[in-house]
Amino acid sequence: MPSVKNISGPYRFFFYSFDCAEPMHVHAQRERMTCKFWLEPVALAANQGFSSRDQGTSLRLAVAAASRRRSFAWRR
Repeated sequence: MPSVKNISGPYRFFFYSFDCAEPMHVHAQRERMTCKFWLEPVALAANQGFSSRDQGTSLRLAVAAASRRRSFAWRR
């Protein structure tokens, strides 16, 4: 699973290469918690363990920054 690099913070952003049948999205992981965000527009798609605080502005901003990098890779 490819990771989105050069994003600081406690989260790891990644995507699965076989998820192409769904709209563009990115998965975020911190410890054992995971969530999935749609990228266009940025919206929470699924959550497993993140608190509402973690789902808030800081995580959404990181996903928005990752979306520019990821959309190029998604379309390749």
